[in-house]
Amino acid sequence: MEGTTKSSHKILSGTQTAKEIRESLKNEVTEMKSKFDGYQPGLAIIQVGGRQDSNVYIRMKIKAAAEIGIKCVHHHLPNSATQMQILNLINELNNDHLVHGIIVQMPLDCVNEVDSHLITDSVSPGKDVDGLHTVNEGKLAVGDLTGFIPCTPNGVLELIKRSGINISGTKTVVIGRSKILGTPASELLKWHNATVTIVHSKSKNIEKIVSEADILIVAIGKPEYVRGSWIKPGAVVIDCGINAIPDETKQSGQRLVGDVNYAEAFEVAGYITPVPGGVGPMTVAMLMKNTVLSAQSAVQKLTVKDWSLSRLPLNILRPVPSDIEIARAQIPKDISYLGHEIGLLPKEISLYGNKKAKISLSVLKRLHNQKDGKYVVVAGITPTPLGEGKSTTTMGLVQALAAHKARNAIACVRQPSQGPTFGIKGGAAGGGYAQVIPMEEFNLHLTGDIHAVTAANNLLAAQIDARAFHESTQSDIALYSRLVPKINNSRKFSAIQLRRLQRLGINKTEPDSLTEDEIKRFSRLNINRDTISWNRVIDTNDRFLREITIGESATEKGFTRKAQFDISVASEIMAILALATSLGDLKERLSRIVVAQSLDGDDITADDLGITGALAVLLRESIEPTLMQTLEGTPVLVHAGPFANIAHGCSSVVADLIGLKLVGENGFVVTEAGFGSDIGMEKFFNIKCRTSGCKPDTVVLVATVRALKMHGGGSAVVSGQPLKSEYTQENVELVTKGCENLKKHIENANKYGIPVVVAVNAMKSDTENEWNVIKKECAESGAAEVVICSHWSDGGAGATDLAEAVINASNTNQNNFRFLYDVNQTFLTKIRTIAQEMYGAVDISVPSEVVEKFQQYEQKGYGHLPVCMAKTALSLSGDPSIKGVPVDYVLPIKDVYLSAGAGFLVVIAGEISKMPGLPTRPCIYDIDLDVETGQIEGLF
Repeated sequence: MEGTTKSSHKILSGTQTAKEIRESLKNEVTEMKSKFDGYQPGLAIIQVGGRQDSNVYIRMKIKAAAEIGIKCVHHHLPNSATQMQILNLINELNNDHLVHGIIVQMPLDCVNEVDSHLITDSVSPGKDVDGLHTVNEGKLAVGDLTGFIPCTPNGVLELIKRSGINISGTKTVVIGRSKILGTPASELLKWHNATVTIVHSKSKNIEKIVSEADILIVAIGKPEYVRGSWIKPGAVVIDCGINAIPDETKQSGQRLVGDVNYAEAFEVAGYITPVPGGVGPMTVAMLMKNTVLSAQSAVQKLTVKDWSLSRLPLNILRPVPSDIEIARAQIPKDISYLGHEIGLLPKEISLYGNKKAKISLSVLKRLHNQKDGKYVVVAGITPTPLGEGKSTTTMGLVQALAAHKARNAIACVRQPSQGPTFGIKGGAAGGGYAQVIPMEEFNLHLTGDIHAVTAANNLLAAQIDARAFHESTQSDIALYSRLVPKINNSRKFSAIQLRRLQRLGINKTEPDSLTEDEIKRFSRLNINRDTISWNRVIDTNDRFLREITIGESATEKGFTRKAQFDISVASEIMAILALATSLGDLKERLSRIVVAQSLDGDDITADDLGITGALAVLLRESIEPTLMQTLEGTPVLVHAGPFANIAHGCSSVVADLIGLKLVGENGFVVTEAGFGSDIGMEKFFNIKCRTSGCKPDTVVLVATVRALKMHGGGSAVVSGQPLKSEYTQENVELVTKGCENLKKHIENANKYGIPVVVAVNAMKSDTENEWNVIKKECAESGAAEVVICSHWSDGGAGATDLAEAVINASNTNQNNFRFLYDVNQTFLTKIRTIAQEMYGAVDISVPSEVVEKFQQYEQKGYGHLPVCMAKTALSLSGDPSIKGVPVDYVLPIKDVYLSAGAGFLVVIAGEISKMPGLPTRPCIYDIDLDVETGQIEGLF
C-alpha cells in the first residue's frame, strides 16, 4: 500500500476519536434543541440485576450521554424480574416518542429463565441503537445500511476511515466470527467494497491468510494471539480484544492487553489501535451517535410532509346505486394502515376493530411545534326538505383534495345520533360516491361516545335527586358522618371535598376540626328542587318522555317532582365534550356545570355534588376523536355531536386541533357547521373558534337548484309524493328569487372577513341557465367563486374544481377574520347583533322576566359568555314556515338558560324541543338484520 512505510506509523486513538465524535454530537444536539424548542434525544438503559461489569459500562454510557446532551434514563430491574416484566418495560419504551434509543445491558443477571434473543428482538428496530435486532442484522447482511449498525463494528469502521486508507478493493481479514463483532464487521467492510476473509478457530493457515491482509481486525479473545511477524508491512491493525494477563510490575498484579502483540505489531503495521484506548471508547461513542441519529429521524416526523396516501379507486355505476350499496361495494383500508399514512404513531391509535380507531390527544403534544394547516368550514343555505348535501359536499371536497389533488386533507364531522338514524332524517355519512365508510358503523354506536355522554349525564341527574333526598331525611351530623366517614378510626376529605371547603372559605383540612356551623355549610347544598335544570337523557326519539314525574316509589317518601328527558346529544355534557381542548379542560368544564340553585339563590355545580371526577372517568376515552375514512380512502375524524338547535352543532375542537397538526402547514382540515350560516356558522365562529383559537381560512357555502327554487316560492314538498314540475324542469325565475336566500348567507359569511366559495351540488334536472343565474347572483354578492360540483355521482373527481377554488381562496390575503360581537357587551346587545346581522331582524323583543334573568346571569359573573341562539333552522326568522329572506320582523326571545360548563348562554327564540318524537313511519320500518350473513339491511 502506498504511503504506509515504517516512518508513517500512527496510533489510531479510540479515545481521541471518540472525544471528537462526542463533541460533534454535542453540537448537533444543541442545534436540535435550539431549532425544535428544547427537543432532546432520549436514551433508555435497561439493566436486570447488578453485575459489577455492567454497572461500570452503564456509568460510562450515562456519563457520555450527559456530556452530549442526551437525556438518559436508567431502568434498573431486580434479578428476580420475569421475562414478561422485561418485555412490558420494553414495550412501554417502544411506545414513548421521547425515547429514541433503547439498550438492554447484556448479559442479563437474572435468576429466572429469560430468552435473551427474544428480549433484544422486542426492542423496536427504530430504537435498537445497539444494532442487535434481527431486522437490523438482516439489513446489514444484505447491504442495506439504513438500519442501526452494531456499535463496535461501526466504531471499527470509523477508526479504519481515520487511517486514510481507501477501503475499496483492499484485502481485509477478520479474526473471529462472533454475532456482536466479527460477523457484522465483516459484512460492514464487505459493503464498503473490501474483499473480506473471516478466520476462526476451525480455519487453517491462519498466519498465511493474515499476512496478506491490508486491513486486519482481530476479535478472537486470546491475549496477544497475533504476532508481529504475521502482519503485512503497512497494514491497518484494529485490535478489538481486551484481556487481563499477570504482571508483577502492576499494583493490581495484572495488565490489559489485546488480541495482538502490540509491541511486535507496532514495528510492522502502518496504523494500529492501542489497548486500552482503542476500540473500547468507540463503542460508547457510536452508541451515542446512533441515539442522536434516531432522534434526528424522529424530529423529522415532527415536521409534517406530504402524505403517501393510497387512493381507493371508485367503481362508478350509472344510475347511481343507493348509498348503502355504494358503501358496501368499497373495501376500506385497514385503519391502522391509514393512521400510518397520515403520520400517526402506533401508540397514538387505539383500534376498535380494523375499520375505526380512537386517536390519542398525545398527538397534540408531539406535534405542538407543527404549523397548522388551512381551516375550511362547510355551511349551507337555509335548509329545506329537499336537502342541500352539506355532509356529501364535505366528503367530496376532502376526497378531491386528498385523493385527486395530493393535498394532506382531513374531514372533521359530527357523530350521528341514534335519534335521526332510526327516526326520519337518517344518518349523516354523506351520500352517493362521497361518503364515510363503513356507513353502518358510522351511524350505529361507533365507539360508544354518545353512550358515555348518556351515562355521565344520568349519573349527575341521579346524584342531584339523591343528594336532595338525603339532605331532606338526615340531620347535619348524620349527613356529615356519611359524607366524611370514619375508616379505620380516621376521617379524610377527598380532593373534591377540599375544593368545596375552599369555595366556602373554610381553610381547614382536618374533618374533626370543623365547627357545627361549618359542618352545616359544608354538608347542606339546600337544593331548591323547583330550580333543578338538569334533565335525564336517552339517545332515542321518545316524545312521551318530554314530561314525566319521578319519585313515585314509596321508598322515595313522597319526594316527587316533574321532570323530563332530553335526547342525549342535547346534554350540556355533549357540548362540553365538543368544546374541551384537553382532558384537563374537560374536567374543569364538567366541574362548572350548574344544575340548580340553592334556597338562597346560589348556583349549585357538579363540583358541589362531588361528581366531577366520576364524570371525567366516564368520558376519559370519549374525548379522543375516532378515525375513519371516505370511499376513496382519505381520513375522516368523527367526534361529538351537540344538538344544533340548542347547542353549537359542530364536531369537536380536539378533532380540528389534531387534524390541523396532522395535515401540516400546506394541508386542509374541512369541518362542518350545523344548518345554515345564520345558526351553524355563526355559532362555529363565535363559540367554537373562540374556544379553539383557530382562525378559519375559507367558508364553503352549499346550495342546490331545487332548494333555491323552494326559497323562491316553489310548492311545498310532501314526503312520499313526486316532486312538482318546477323542481324537475327549468325555472329560472324561481332560482333567481331563491338566490336572495343564498346571497344573504354569503353576506353573513363576508361579515366575518372570510372568503366564500359557493358549492352548487349538481343534480340531473339542473340546467346551464339555472347555474348561470346562480353564478351571476353570487358574484354580485361578494362570493370568491361559484363551483358546480358532481361529487355525489362522481366522487372526488366531481369536486376537483371545488378543491381548486378552496385552495385559491385559502391562500389569498383577503382573510381578515373577526368575531361578530365583543363578548364583554351585554347579553341583550350580543343577541340584538346576531338577530340583526345574521337573521335580518329589525330588532328583538324580550319579556321583562327574561330581561331579569339576563341581568341575574350578568350579576353572577357570566356576562362575558358568548350566546348560543336556539332558533329554528328552517327559516332566517323564528318562524319555520317563512322561506327566502324575511324582512321587517322582530325576533321574539322567549327564555334563556345557562350552560356554564360549555361556556355559553342558551337563548330560546322559538319553539325548540330537546326531545324529538318518532314520526308515523320512522326509518325503523326499513331496517333489518340478515341473520345468515349478519348484514344490516335497509339502513339507507
